[in-house]
Amino acid sequence: MSSILTNTSSMVALQTLKSVNMNLSKTQNEISTGKSIATARDGAAIWSISKVMESDVKGFQQISNSLSLGQSTISVARTAAESVTDLLTDIKGLVVSAQEANVDRAKIQTDITRLRDQVTSIVNSAQFNGLNLVKVAPTTTGATNTIAQQIVNTNTAGRVNVLSSLDRSASGVTAAQIQVNRSDLATGDQTAGTVAQSATTIAATAFGSSTATIAAGATVSVALDGDATTTERGGNRVLAGDTYQLADSFYDRLSAALGTAVTGPTSYVARAGDTMVDVARNLADRANFAIASAGFADQFVAGFTDDGDGTAQFTITNNSGAAGAAAFAATDFVELTGGTAGGGLELLGDINVSTQNGARAALSVIDSLITTATNAAANLGSAQRRMDIQAEFVGKLTDSFKTGIGTLVDADMEEASARLQALQVQQQLGIQSLSIANQAPQSILALFR
Repeated sequence: MSSILTNTSSMVALQTLKSVNMNLSKTQNEISTGKSIATARDGAAIWSISKVMESDVKGFQQISNSLSLGQSTISVARTAAESVTDLLTDIKGLVVSAQEANVDRAKIQTDITRLRDQVTSIVNSAQFNGLNLVKVAPTTTGATNTIAQQIVNTNTAGRVNVLSSLDRSASGVTAAQIQVNRSDLATGDQTAGTVAQSATTIAATAFGSSTATIAAGATVSVALDGDATTTERGGNRVLAGDTYQLADSFYDRLSAALGTAVTGPTSYVARAGDTMVDVARNLADRANFAIASAGFADQFVAGFTDDGDGTAQFTITNNSGAAGAAAFAATDFVELTGGTAGGGLELLGDINVSTQNGARAALSVIDSLITTATNAAANLGSAQRRMDIQAEFVGKLTDSFKTGIGTLVDADMEEASARLQALQVQQQLGIQSLSIANQAPQSILALFR
């Protein structure tokens, strides 16, 4: 049956043409945008996943910038630490030469002073974008050493954190950071505190005592445990600005064996991030310096051992040949507040080889200063190496993310090109088919002639 009111063939041809045109439009969009999923309408789930991954890529690009800034900052600090190590090695050579009796110590001291000034200059200038990792600002009790830098997240204990990654989990995204320990190589002097800690402020077991007299040839140990349980101090063993002191009574026990006075006290002001091991090491260095300055180098030798839990043993070895007066008491160690920490190479300013005793005293501490500098260079080198590895990983991870996003949303251009040609042919055929269908009712006119 033919009808001039309803042309079924034309309807079918029209619908087919519309479908072809729609597919053709989609294919043309894929070719022009390069994406098979360009909007949420094209595939909501895939589009959503790709957008989350794109946001992560943007985040990792910023992390790469952060790592680059961190690498540059650490590189400057490491170079400075290595240069300081070389200068301290030169100073040691001068100190050794000053041990001779027939040398011009005044000229040697002049050379040492110039090298020391160069150390100070290097440390002061070793900053990148305003951040100096080898010079820590002096701290006092209760103070937080905070420096506003874009790569620094926290700096509460002589550390800086460099943004290194984004960790995504089911609960959300968290930032991961690489912690870099600051290494203080400054030569500034400390200021000892003057306010004694009360019994209600520090733990009764902060300092131990020995049970034996300082016998000839013997080594005596004293436990330095610090304030581990005191509520008022937040359970911290060491606070920046605390002054730890070897009292006069400590030197009285040495003087009894030597038969002449060795004077004290010797003080060390804790820096941010210190443990009791750091306190013990620095007290030992200062005790050896004081003993050598009095002309009794090697007759009593101070040292320390690490207990492995942030506490330490302070040791003294009696090489004088005579017994000390008594065992060490807890009162030989004094804790004060209100001090200002000095630099990590503070004792460099006390080196004076103008006299024989001064030369021997310098020899007792120069190795410790070199160790401080080499440790700083090693720590910074290790941190820089880790940052280099992380930067390389972030670069590869970003590329992998981009590849994954492309797999999800990018159009297959070869397929799109072939489909475009096929759809163009289908469009032409659809137009021709619709034209034929529209002309079909004209054949009915022949019936009425």
